[in-house]
Amino acid sequence: MAEAGNTLTLDTTQGPVVIELRPDLAPAHVAHIKKLVGEKFYDGVAFHRVIEGFMAQTGCPHGTGTGGSKYPNLKAEFNAEPHVRGTCSMARAQDPNSANSQFFICFGDARFLDKQYTVWGKVTSGMENVDKIKRGEPVRDPDKIVSATID
Repeated sequence: MAEAGNTLTLDTTQGPVVIELRPDLAPAHVAHIKKLVGEKFYDGVAFHRVIEGFMAQTGCPHGTGTGGSKYPNLKAEFNAEPHVRGTCSMARAQDPNSANSQFFICFGDARFLDKQYTVWGKVTSGMENVDKIKRGEPVRDPDKIVSATID
């Protein structure tokens, strides 16, 4: 059970997805996500890159994978948490310290990403809704985060 203030609910076009935030693994990333959620940054944002058997990526304000928030990029907080089904991890460019607002949810094992991307949470319910998100790179008429809230 996540402690109070560490449950992120994504109300998506496919239904709710509940994520336990893990400040013990990535305190700066979790604080950043909470700040963005509080500013309604993720509301209406598309799942712009969704690869069957791999992951669903979101968090780009342009819906293209090219944008981030108005805040500076985050310093990597790589950890030993495995990239498996339901893992929530930050997307980034080549630079390990380039994560900002984009993140992905793993559909299955992606252990080749371990210790190279910052894991900050895990889906605790609603994974069946993640499974329904439309696939594509880019996605035509993509599914979206309707609203994101922290409880």
